[in-house]
Amino acid sequence: MAASSHNLFSRSPNLSTRSYDSSSVSSATSPKPPSQYLGGIMNTSSRPGGILPPGSMGIPPLPPVAASPGYPPYTPMGAFGRESVHSTDSLTSTPGSSHSHMAAPPGSSQKRAYRQRRKDPSCDACRERKVKCDATETTSCSECSSRNVKCQFTKETNRRMSSIKQVQDLEKQMNQVRQENSHLRRRLEGREGSIDVEMESAEETPLQLPPPGSEPRRRERSTPMPDLARARANIHSLSKGVFKAPTPYRLAILSTFEPPRPDLPPRQSAELLLAAYYRSAHTMFPILHWPSFQNEVDDIYNGQSSKVPPSSLSLFFSVLATGSLFNEEPPTGQSFYRPAELLETAKSLLDPWNNDFDFDTCRSLVLITICLNEMNLKSAAWNLLGNSVRVAQDLGLYFDAGPWPIIEGEMRRRTWWAIYVLDRTLASELGRPKLIDDDDNDVPLPAGVDDQYIRPDGTLVPNGVQPLTHSLLAVIHVVRSYAPLMKALRAPVVSQQRLAVFEAHFKHCLESSFPAQCYPSSNLPIAPHFLAPLAYLFHARLVLHRHNLAPRCSPATRLAALEGCTLVSLDTAALVHRTSGSLAEGATALLATHIFRSTLFLLLTGYFDQAATCIRALASISTRRDVAIPCGRYLFFFVTSLLGPKRSEHLDYIQQTRPPASIRTPHDHQSAFLQSLVGDEELIAYASSDIQSSPEHNWLWAGLERETDLTQTTSISSASTSSANNALYNSEARTGLTSQESRSWGGWAQLESATRALAP
Repeated sequence: MAASSHNLFSRSPNLSTRSYDSSSVSSATSPKPPSQYLGGIMNTSSRPGGILPPGSMGIPPLPPVAASPGYPPYTPMGAFGRESVHSTDSLTSTPGSSHSHMAAPPGSSQKRAYRQRRKDPSCDACRERKVKCDATETTSCSECSSRNVKCQFTKETNRRMSSIKQVQDLEKQMNQVRQENSHLRRRLEGREGSIDVEMESAEETPLQLPPPGSEPRRRERSTPMPDLARARANIHSLSKGVFKAPTPYRLAILSTFEPPRPDLPPRQSAELLLAAYYRSAHTMFPILHWPSFQNEVDDIYNGQSSKVPPSSLSLFFSVLATGSLFNEEPPTGQSFYRPAELLETAKSLLDPWNNDFDFDTCRSLVLITICLNEMNLKSAAWNLLGNSVRVAQDLGLYFDAGPWPIIEGEMRRRTWWAIYVLDRTLASELGRPKLIDDDDNDVPLPAGVDDQYIRPDGTLVPNGVQPLTHSLLAVIHVVRSYAPLMKALRAPVVSQQRLAVFEAHFKHCLESSFPAQCYPSSNLPIAPHFLAPLAYLFHARLVLHRHNLAPRCSPATRLAALEGCTLVSLDTAALVHRTSGSLAEGATALLATHIFRSTLFLLLTGYFDQAATCIRALASISTRRDVAIPCGRYLFFFVTSLLGPKRSEHLDYIQQTRPPASIRTPHDHQSAFLQSLVGDEELIAYASSDIQSSPEHNWLWAGLERETDLTQTTSISSASTSSANNALYNSEARTGLTSQESRSWGGWAQLESATRALAP
């Protein structure tokens, strides 16, 4: 079996390294960031030309192309204008004298009504009876209530506007002014050569970004009623076939599903795959209590596999399949241990018509989803993720309630948060709506301790050890901002103010959840296993800035977006360059696609040395992740586009626009080059890459007739080494490329050579 302990400090993505006396840890708490990292975040800075620079953990100006980036600290956005609102003094000031022969000024009728309200507040009935009226805006007066008559104000002298109604009218007027300002701003931004106007839009609701370590909002629980034991017993009996009790109190139903028991792999081979799983996937998604799972594996291999439920056996094969995707050992040529066959075995052990799920079924579905995503079968992963979400909701994982044992309760929380992370990540990558609403998430954060310290009688951390080495908490802190991020991306343009807020939040997540060597500005070497959790943060930053590249944005906004994307890409290249050891260790599909996106912007803006670093990183993981080869093919086409007439067009533009040599600076070349790129719609479309796959955010296909015959589909040959004919076994289905396309695109060495040829 895989060792239950490993190098704790070197693998930890968390800042806290404090020792624990024998103590109980019930929930995760992120360390507070040092105050010096947060100083000056909201300061303002100006930039020539009125262009507000984006943030690279706060965006500094781009370094010259020929120089190595220094990745300076956070430089915040500039000052932002606010919309103007019509003065309301005339509505709230003390009314002056009026004359009958003069026209009433605006608001005078409201003032007079308000004065009348203060002078004569009685309803019709109290006015007739000449008694004091205590009516309010929402309730009838006591006199009308006692007499059971309608409390109303119908007399001419009582038609007035109350102070509350006045405030409501003022708010409506202010909202109307905001909407008009927002409409004018959109028209100005859509006009060629428009002025750069920054205003707070009426549609922009305040961002709600949960600080790292903050717990989700908990809903009020019902008060226990222990005296209703007889009612509970009767409902347990009478509710059969009508409804199910909550999960902790649900009666166990014996399953009749008995699939054929598969052959087990040799114990030694299984141990290798389990060790690979523990080193990689388990550090990201620790949904198994490893000591308990080791005991279950021992039972399976000690001749008791026939007594193990099919769902638990499915979980075992799902773990082996995930481990095989991260296994560092070279392939042995035996097809049995390929991820495809292990996944198919795991899926065959799950009842497709099951109506009573157990916890192992849910965890098996989560691991299968992870495997499909890593195998570049993203639509299949999205489909199975929906199944995982519904099973988890059926089991009540989204609502932390019930008397769960300590170990089971903690694993339920971790599994729910793992599903939450997968939901947010796949939705942001594929441009799909999220499946889980934050308002439905009523689960505390996982405990900040490793599995070996969680025991049936409590959580115990020995003295002098670090309690937490997995990165789930660090990833959760970042991914909880994905929902506000996706909501912000629904707007045509993400304002500079919002960009600054998101960048400050991501900076806070980085400094509170990761050690100093993970900062882009650091010069320390970084272990390869840190890159996978860091990919969630840098992926979100790139998606945020890339949104403003759309043609509907003004040239100034697009230029700032291009600078923002480039600086995120430079940060990524710096981390990859400082990685010690093999990058293939623990590399994920998200990391590969993020490096691919970063390489596009580095190539586009002339940072060819950094682009070559990213290309070498993709080459090193191309045998592990199916998405890498299609990314390399795309990059090779992009490089050839830059080598052709496009680069000549940019050089001609620079020659025409650059200042005289006597006053020229290195930054002038970069500025002219970026301004030229902003006007090249074809190259911008290529660099935006998978944003064009989103039905909501793409601009390449939107509203156009089909230009090609989509009925002529490409045939994908079946796998010759297996009787199964599905995408799991077929590399052409996993990569989307035919065997000819996979061989003829050029290769990694030729791609790097072509990149070097771009350098002047």
